[in-house]
Amino acid sequence: MDDRDLHAHLINQQGSRKSLNTPVLLIDLDAFERNVAAMAALAKASNLRLRPHAKTHKCAEIARRQVAAGAVGVCCAKLGEAEEMAAGGIASILITSPIVSPQAIARLIKLNDRIPDLQVVLDNIDNAKALAAATTGKALKILIDVDPGIRRTGVASADAAVALAQTIAALPGLNFTGVQYYCGRQQHIEAYAERRTEIIDRSDYMRGVIAALTEAGFAPGIITGGGTGTHRIDIELGLLNELQAGSYIFMDRQYNECDITGQGAPGYDTALLIDARVVSANTPGLGTIDAGFKAMATDGGPPTVLSGAPAGAAFHFMGDEHGLVLFGDASPPIGEIVTLAVPHCDPTVNLYDFYHVVRGDTLVDLWRIEGRGRSR
Repeated sequence: MDDRDLHAHLINQQGSRKSLNTPVLLIDLDAFERNVAAMAALAKASNLRLRPHAKTHKCAEIARRQVAAGAVGVCCAKLGEAEEMAAGGIASILITSPIVSPQAIARLIKLNDRIPDLQVVLDNIDNAKALAAATTGKALKILIDVDPGIRRTGVASADAAVALAQTIAALPGLNFTGVQYYCGRQQHIEAYAERRTEIIDRSDYMRGVIAALTEAGFAPGIITGGGTGTHRIDIELGLLNELQAGSYIFMDRQYNECDITGQGAPGYDTALLIDARVVSANTPGLGTIDAGFKAMATDGGPPTVLSGAPAGAAFHFMGDEHGLVLFGDASPPIGEIVTLAVPHCDPTVNLYDFYHVVRGDTLVDLWRIEGRGRSR
């Protein structure tokens, strides 16, 4: 029995949120719509192409809504995610991780033939040769991934970027379109001034890479990167012409703790929630809820308790199925709903099959998370 079997009959019934089986992943639709509109307006005012990262939501309905609001398409971290977005009608997709195995390359070429605009990053000459050998007619658009210093993916120097661009230009079936530069480590630096200083330094480095490519005859048409944590700074610095921010639609606890705007505020509303229920209250002041390790990603620490408990109530993980909420002097009633803000949105979403979309206390829709588990 999936979420549609459990909950479809509750759609548009006033107050139906309280009747959902818990734990349940929710989207506050009012907050979500404000976030989508705000980022789209900011990108438009800044003459930036907006290509939100679908690894955040993994949902074709959300991608379609982002495109309808002005995004040029989406990013996907994995090929499986891209296949699901294409099946959901998204015509322009950038895959932000290298595709290297023969079986994955074969799928990539099929996807390139299916949609109007597919782009993929790479950082290795042998990978470029393998992609070129697999193309069947339609050229594959290539971006060079540049390492910002985290040693995850990306070419390690301007010279390496130029050598790779030369290889791409000499190979049939490949079309060099630009560069990717994602400063992932800087996204969650809480203090705005510290984050800005680091992004200025990394942007200066990238300007040198772009200058070397341009001097060699490979001026990048697309310079894509950035994220929710740095997008205001990226806009100010003017290096990027395409923005990959993704988590702004949801705003997990990690981002809510960051001064994203430089004015002491995150700048977007919390839209991704987990509703859980008190299942035991046998110790005065404590309530055990039905949401533990299996209900949310734990790499970002504990969730924030938003409602259903006293302001500032602490949460502690109590195993796979349970969490503990401190209620202070009062003991909660069994069945009480406790609403949490997730610590880290991307991997939390990967634990669920559907979003339960609510306006206030009413369930208004169910959106399938098609990209859940599509990590290859």
